[in-house]
Amino acid sequence: MQSKQTDGTLFVQTTLKVLGGKWKLLILWHLKDAVKRYSELKRLIPEITEKMLIQQLRELERDGIISRKTLSGKPPKVEYAFTDYGRTLIPIFKPLCQWGEEHQKRTTVDRID
Repeated sequence: MQSKQTDGTLFVQTTLKVLGGKWKLLILWHLKDAVKRYSELKRLIPEITEKMLIQQLRELERDGIISRKTLSGKPPKVEYAFTDYGRTLIPIFKPLCQWGEEHQKRTTVDRID
């Protein structure tokens, strides 16, 4: 039987498998309040390459976190949004953001000292 520590490690690994990487949380941050078109996401995250954005979106879609909707037109437009399952992640954004703010303050203070 696995220990609680081993179970916890497994769960963290599972979470990292779905949300890990440099860009996924940032993509999800931008989707938390509204549906976004691909071009909007690209504009909101200018540092990401098109190849990486496409790859990350596909992985999030494969894992059931976001949905992709193609709208007819010329050229066709693509929209991304949270799935109902993906929306269960939204509550973690506030504490993550707060932690990042505190960490940034701490590291700024450490550099000044």
